[in-house]
Amino acid sequence: QVRLVESGGGLVQPGGSLRLSCAASESRFSTYHMAWYRQAPGKQRELVAAITSTGSTQYADSVKGRFVISRENAKSTVYLQMNSLKPEDTAVYYCNTGGPWLYGRYFTGSSWGQGTQVTISS
Repeated sequence: QVRLVESGGGLVQPGGSLRLSCAASESRFSTYHMAWYRQAPGKQRELVAAITSTGSTQYADSVKGRFVISRENAKSTVYLQMNSLKPEDTAVYYCNTGGPWLYGRYFTGSSWGQGTQVTISS
């Protein structure tokens, strides 16, 4: 299990931006695929974005063109830059790792962070 700690959530007006961070306590961080999920009240947790150990990315259709996932291996940290935020982006955002990358997409791993709340409201 990898310990993951998210930060950067908050309350933002529609159209605004936020950057989430996820710090991992793993010396071999650079070898792990990383992902962001979110869960809105009453809905299932869904994959938002994922990034391979070599930098390839995957995005949910609902966030393409607005969100950017990136990683900084020297800091064992993955980021989620969220732009043009909408009320429907409101959710708890979770960092995840440990899963494989198969058939061009990320499969959920067993390590989760505690989540960070993102609220988009005027």
